[in-house]
Amino acid sequence: MKHIVEQLDQRRAEARLGGGERRIAAQHTRGKLTARERIELLLDDGSFEEFDSFVEHRCTDFGMEKARIPGDGVVTGWGTVNGRQVFVFAKDFTVFGGSLSETHAAKITKIQDMALKTRSPIIGLFDAGGARIQEGVAALGGYGEVFKRNVVASGVIPQISVIMGPCAGGDVYSPAMTDFIFMVRDTSYMFVTGPDVVKTVTNETVTAEELGGAKVHTTKSSVADGAFDNDVECLLQIRRLIDFLPANNASGVPEWPHHDAGERLDPSLDTLIPDHPNKPYDIKELVAKVVDEGDFFEIQESFARNIVTGFGRIEGRTVGVVANQPMVLAGVLDADASRKAARFVRFCDAFEIPIVTFVDVPGFLPGTSQEYGGLIKHGAKLLFAYSEATVPLVTVITRKAFGGAYDVMASKHVGGDVNYAWPSAQIAVMGAKGAVEIIFRADIDDPEKIAARTREYEERFLSPFVAAERGYIDEVIAPRSTRKRIARALAMLRSKHVETPAKKHDNLPL
Repeated sequence: MKHIVEQLDQRRAEARLGGGERRIAAQHTRGKLTARERIELLLDDGSFEEFDSFVEHRCTDFGMEKARIPGDGVVTGWGTVNGRQVFVFAKDFTVFGGSLSETHAAKITKIQDMALKTRSPIIGLFDAGGARIQEGVAALGGYGEVFKRNVVASGVIPQISVIMGPCAGGDVYSPAMTDFIFMVRDTSYMFVTGPDVVKTVTNETVTAEELGGAKVHTTKSSVADGAFDNDVECLLQIRRLIDFLPANNASGVPEWPHHDAGERLDPSLDTLIPDHPNKPYDIKELVAKVVDEGDFFEIQESFARNIVTGFGRIEGRTVGVVANQPMVLAGVLDADASRKAARFVRFCDAFEIPIVTFVDVPGFLPGTSQEYGGLIKHGAKLLFAYSEATVPLVTVITRKAFGGAYDVMASKHVGGDVNYAWPSAQIAVMGAKGAVEIIFRADIDDPEKIAARTREYEERFLSPFVAAERGYIDEVIAPRSTRKRIARALAMLRSKHVETPAKKHDNLPL
């Protein structure tokens, strides 16, 4: 028996070596960790249980029968993150460049099926060159099997993709259908077709970084939700994200011990809003002072910065936060901000995460570029997302809530459960100057009359009390009590239940 165990240990050691010492050294030279090193950092120490470490490909074309490496370019299994179960697969660039074969895909789909059966989150670590060309359609079929499972699992278990090297061709579509994508700056990139193909087809000369690097996908395309400086920081932040997320769509949000009283008051918020209505302030300061211990995990921080989305906790329980950002474009809603927030709201609703919305929005951004870019449909996505959400919705209007944007931002009319306003709130069809110039067009040449009319409009309409008189605002609250009010509202709404008409699915304005 001893020699059999020794043989097992030898085979395991061979499998763990992947493509060999030389290729591991090359991986380190590029500033990247190996697949197994990444899994060790991501999961709790000693918790990883590997599946299929001895699987090898079955291809016999182009001399592939002479090149068989245990594991076939992907490491799969399960473990825990801070004690909570997750499934993981990590592409191994040292083995055939991490390319996907039929058996490689089968290893991933096995893990996907196990994650769905056990209703556990799944994390994919990508560092690969696409399909294994030698296998042809068998590899393409493998991709299809993975894609189908991404769709089946969507809205049931959290799916997170981490791009830690090349991710090209068919490999990009699986991450694109997951809930979150994160990248590593300077060492990772994503694109459907690489720079050489682009040069051949379009005659454009572009580097891999310019075509699909982390900066491109976090600031321009919005494909990625965040980027980090290196593998270690990235994996530690993914561990942090997992702490905010439910295990599945029926488990409820995680609840962690906390040392921040829900009844806490913050007098500094009484002076957050500047005296001048057009002077900006940082909405992230409000978010940090409301959530537990200032711990906020922002999603898509570098894209559409006029709106802020992310996760925090109130009394130890996860909440999703959506907030207009007056520091960028005055917090206006444009096409990018609308679809960014809409996707986030839909994720929170799918996984029963309550949503807290902070409103300071002067309206939708005007202009031909916005209209030509489909602002109407993109704005409708956010309206649709809030309107279909059945999770607890708590809204706080801090300053401006003008025009249709007032309705869209989780107003009482589209399903807001508890809607508060600060005394500084201005709720109206538009700002005073524009409204007066339309209503009193005949007096436009008389500055004194216009000034008087403007003051009259501001006193009558630019306050929260007109909306409060009609019940559209549940209460006008002192800014210092914002956390306390939100905490109590969320506690009251824990048992919220909404009946919706039976349907196969909705038809979101894509």
